[in-house]
Amino acid sequence: MTPTPPPPPLSYKDAGVDIDAGDALVERIKPLARKTMREGVLAGIGGFGALFEVPKRYREPVLVSGTDGVGTKLKLAFEWNMHDTVGIDLVAMSVNDVLVQGAEPLFFLDYFACGKLEVETAVAVVSGIARGCELSGCALIGGETAEMPGMYPAGEYDLAGFAVGAVEKSKILNGANVARGDVVLGLASSGVHSNGFSLVRKCIERAGPSAPDTLDGKPFRQALMEPTRLYVKTVLAALAEHPIKALAHITGGGLLENIPRVLPDGLAAHLRKGSWPKTELFAWLQETAGIDDFEMNRTFNNGIGMVLVINAASALACAATLRSAGEQVFEIGVIAARGDNASVIVA
Repeated sequence: MTPTPPPPPLSYKDAGVDIDAGDALVERIKPLARKTMREGVLAGIGGFGALFEVPKRYREPVLVSGTDGVGTKLKLAFEWNMHDTVGIDLVAMSVNDVLVQGAEPLFFLDYFACGKLEVETAVAVVSGIARGCELSGCALIGGETAEMPGMYPAGEYDLAGFAVGAVEKSKILNGANVARGDVVLGLASSGVHSNGFSLVRKCIERAGPSAPDTLDGKPFRQALMEPTRLYVKTVLAALAEHPIKALAHITGGGLLENIPRVLPDGLAAHLRKGSWPKTELFAWLQETAGIDDFEMNRTFNNGIGMVLVINAASALACAATLRSAGEQVFEIGVIAARGDNASVIVA
């Protein structure tokens, strides 16, 4: 009786994981990461762990960490084959959060997971991550690329990002000294940023062919995929000159749920409706979704991506500093006693 021959050997590539593609991606990433290097980097991409030394100019450094993703905005990136800006979104969502504590972002790590690694797509994504790190002054010093056959549909991937920053212990911002009469300044967003896209996608579906060709002077798809604005350098410069009391990054939950996170008990932010412009993008989203102002302010940033609270005597000078650095700044409200009212009132 002739013995049954053994089955042919199986390689990792046969199982769906291409080590060579992963190695090629790492080589493509290295020069991108090198552009982000800054003081403190001791060892970057390629090791089992990245090494970073807190700059010696800090006397009592406190480390501040943040992590986030891009959410269902990725679904549009897949559908529209627009992968070059979601990396900026990834960085911005974490470094803007770190900034809110008054911290300078120091370094960033990314996690890119897919079913099958498409090197060109991954390079486009990581190029955006590196660009976001450059714009926010933090180093891209490591990350992970995970190729997991069967976990993700063809052409799709997921992203997560991790930022670490530092702030002097005496300069941590926590909103504890926010007081009645303080002024609320709003910094314009660049668009929807990276929150609310489950509703955005429903609006696109509802509009169908009747969707506008342009919004705010940009092609429709570009307007929706515009990356999250990075506020790091401009706000750090303002922090160095002005007594800013609190910062709020306007992400999921919008103005109504993020501003209260930096208000002491008993205080509320009274925002003046119409004190900042309504863009065509947000007007289209509201009209298409058929929702009221309350729901807009609870779902989207609605045109304000970062909020600052500062004493009234310093507000004009702080706004001027931010405008000179390229921010659109609006005086959008004031801090007052809460009483029985909500902690954010837009009227």
